[in-house]
Amino acid sequence: MKNNKVLITGGAGFIGSNYVAYFMEESKDEVFVLDKLTYAGDLRNLEGVKHLPNYTFIEGDICDADVVDALFKKHEFTQVVHFAAESHVDNSISGPGAFVNTNIIGTFNLLQSAYKLWMKGPNLLKEAYDHARFLHVSTDEVYGTLGETGLFTEETSYAPNSPYSASKASSDFLVRSYFHTYGMPVVTTNCSNNYGPNQHKEKLIPTIIRKAISGEPIPIYGDGKNIRDWLYVRDHCTGIKLAIDKGRLGETYNIGGRNERENLYIAHTICKILDNLKPQQNSYLDQITFVTDRPGHDFRYAIDASKIENELGWKAEENFESGITKTITWYLEHSDRL
Repeated sequence: MKNNKVLITGGAGFIGSNYVAYFMEESKDEVFVLDKLTYAGDLRNLEGVKHLPNYTFIEGDICDADVVDALFKKHEFTQVVHFAAESHVDNSISGPGAFVNTNIIGTFNLLQSAYKLWMKGPNLLKEAYDHARFLHVSTDEVYGTLGETGLFTEETSYAPNSPYSASKASSDFLVRSYFHTYGMPVVTTNCSNNYGPNQHKEKLIPTIIRKAISGEPIPIYGDGKNIRDWLYVRDHCTGIKLAIDKGRLGETYNIGGRNERENLYIAHTICKILDNLKPQQNSYLDQITFVTDRPGHDFRYAIDASKIENELGWKAEENFESGITKTITWYLEHSDRL
């Protein structure tokens, strides 16, 4: 079988760059990374693959339909892995327009260009693209919030509570519509909170590490009791690859680490590890401070990953405690990323 031509959008970002590195460890497929290089995209994240002959980087914006269309026509991609997104909830509250443009319009542009390249018409794939795949990476935040019990499944009704999650929910529905209306070969994954190397410094875990080692107050929203299900980024990447290779078309697969932790526990754990790895006169725990909660802050997210575990044989390799130690060690070795 001919090698794929794989378009990875947002591949200079946190999860995208980890996926590029994972995918290219053994693949001979041609990989094209498309990234706008906004604040969240960093070419340093791709240093490890830039020398490879089957790697090409393209600076561009998925919101520009003409650019996207031209790339599909020129390179004839057979696979799309769509990470590119505005993803910071606080930013979506202060500036929701960018989230609507990138997450909704950008996703539409990719779908439409893939449709025109891959298909003769509704439910008619061109022979040359009979193995084409469009993998859309989404979030558990589209499901809204949970109480103290229960888990998000693929059947959970959507109930997004922020402009960010609403824009991702909209993009999920667009992807779904291209399967049900046109028969496009799409698969969607919805993941829990990721952490690991290359994450942008604005996110919770890098922020805690940065504030701790700089001697500043470590800000925790509200009472710190909000709960998230944490997924080490490498585990997420293995799940995405399985979903592309073995997932049923038109299906959604939830990828979660089964690692529910309160935000305050996250801060305490990081501080205790830093006390051991980079000791100072006082414990880093003394720097933890509580700040006013953000508007619409969901109480709890937790994913039931049974479907991808049972259907595709996926399993998270890291628990939170093993993954966070690796993450802190990486940031201490790459302090310029903080």
